[in-house]
Order: sequence, then C-alpha cells, then structure tokens
Amino acid sequence: MRRRTGFLTGAAVLAAAAVGAGVLAVAGEGTGAGNGKAGLPSATATVTRTDLVRSETVDGKIDFAGRRAVKSPVEGTVTVAAREGATVARGQALYERDDKPVTLLYGPVPAFREMKAGDRGSDVLQLERNLAALGLGAGLYVDPRFDEATEAAVKRWQKSLNRTPTGRVGKGDVVFQPERVKVVSADAALADPVGPDAPVLTVASTKPVVRAVLDESDASLTARGTKVEVTLPSGRTEPGRVTGTARPDEQEGAEGGGSAEGITVEVTLDGGRSVAAGEDAEATANVKFVSESRENVLTVPVEAVVALRGAHGGYGLQTVRDGTSRMVRVRTGMTADGRIEVSGSGIAEGTKVGVAKP
Repeated sequence: MRRRTGFLTGAAVLAAAAVGAGVLAVAGEGTGAGNGKAGLPSATATVTRTDLVRSETVDGKIDFAGRRAVKSPVEGTVTVAAREGATVARGQALYERDDKPVTLLYGPVPAFREMKAGDRGSDVLQLERNLAALGLGAGLYVDPRFDEATEAAVKRWQKSLNRTPTGRVGKGDVVFQPERVKVVSADAALADPVGPDAPVLTVASTKPVVRAVLDESDASLTARGTKVEVTLPSGRTEPGRVTGTARPDEQEGAEGGGSAEGITVEVTLDGGRSVAAGEDAEATANVKFVSESRENVLTVPVEAVVALRGAHGGYGLQTVRDGTSRMVRVRTGMTADGRIEVSGSGIAEGTKVGVAKP
C-alpha cells in the first residue's frame, strides 16, 4: 500500500488551485476581492505557523541487513545443518560438511584458496587477526605471511575444534564475513550434497532493518540519509534513515520481498538493534519517507492565495481586519497537505485571510 503526500510549488500549484477552487485573479495590491458585503470574502482562514513535510508512506517489513548466500566451494555432504535463526560469532561453526565444522571468521576478503606455509596475502592477514582474537596467537606476528608461527597457531586452532592438526586451512574450511551473522535460512538439510552451485545457508547482519519497495519514479527517496519515520507493528513510531538499496539477489529472498518493478530500500532505525526486539517480523510496518520539509513557517490553505494581474504579477492574500479587507502581496514557498508557505509585509500568525469557495 502506498500513500503519497504530494506537493507542487510556485505557479503550478496556484494555477491548479485557481482552476479547481475558483481562486480570483485581481488587478493588483490593495484591491478588494470577494463576494461578501463591502468586498469582504465569503469565507476566511487563519494564518498558522507550522511545519510542512513532503512525504510518501509505503508498507514495509522488518528484516536484517546484508543478506548473502553461503555456498560450499568444495563438494561434500552436510553432516550438521545450519540452525535457522541462530546468531553465529567468530570461531563458531556455521554448519558441518563431511563431519568437519565450517567456521565463521571476520574479514572482508573471501576465503578463495587453501592457506598454507609460504603463502602471502590479505586472506592470510585476516586469518592471523582472527587467530589472535581467538586467543591462539602466542608467538604470532600478525602480517600477510603464512610462516611457521602461523602454522603453529593454525594447529592449536584445529586441536581446539577436535580436528586433525594439519597446519593448513583447507578451501571451504572457513567463511569470512564482516561481523557476526544471523542465519536467516538453512538452505541445505542434513545429508544433502553441497557444492559451488547452490547455497548451504543464507546469512545476514544481526542489525535489523525495515525493507520497503518504492516505485522507480520515487528514486530520489532512495538516497542514503533520507529521513524516515517507521510505525512498527506494535504501533510505536521510530525515526530512521535510508542506508541503502537491496541488490536483486537479496530482494528475491527477502521477507516483504523485492519487486522487479520497484526499488527495495533498506531503512536502519536510529535506536539500533534493541528497537525492533519483540516486534512481529511477519506483520506490516508503515514507512514514511520524508523528502523535503520546512520547519516553523507561516502557512495558509492553498485556496487563499490569489494570482495578481498586472505588470508585476505574483500572488497575494486578501487580509481581513475590523470589517475591511485589503490585498497584500506575498511570497510563496513549499506546499504540502493542502497548505502553502507564505511570507510578506503584514502577514503574521493569526492573520485572517479570505479563501475561495469550494
């Protein structure tokens, strides 16, 4: 479901108002207008001070950021399946293949090869950092070289996992991810054959996000940093910001789903991980995207603004005071929810102005 609070600015909105609501066009400043007695308008409104917000509200779902599939780079059989919903941290097993744990370690570089003595590279540096963080780095100098100290640390690590201490890290023995992960789906069950062609499990960050689908025409709302208000299934409203868009492969499996005809946006709640605790992930959240706002401005109903004729043109308001009316030239700004920002000499909060008949 999509609910848009649209707006127009300048001549466009006022022309629309003139056609749809019968706004008067008058000769110029200082000229009375309206059908009431002594030139008074038949109806009035009050100048108010408020915030104007351009927004669009769409349905969303609570999910987790950074979904990605984990595949096995080598063929084998699942002997312990991943636990759906589990949070896995550094040094813990994601699943077991051929009766050996496949361990989560932290780092941005994927595990793309077997690592052994004599190797050099950023993957080796990542491995050594993890061994040190796990308390297995005695005598280890953390650098990109896989030397004797690295081999000894790997053997200590393998012993702690009840594995044969070979001193080598086989291809597919570890999975590098930036941080701890949540298992959002176990794609391979016990005894299933696995390999490079299909996911064994799907993981995501433990950081909750709200996913919502926007039309392609609303691409401007997908910019990082766009302010958002999320009404959670419990009814609580929490502020957040757009932190990215989901990749097509992430959209396909996401709760609340991606769409080939739209853009799936990820919203991070300002309150952090605890904000979404206890919320129903199957229920719908309302996501209000705020693309433009004006705070503490003077506003009137759009129907109150009059198009002025003459050499100077522009717009005016028919002010009403002590039984008389006067046309005052004004500057117009943003509009939203049927109101328009105005400013000008003699225009203040509480001023009475004429409005056109509906």
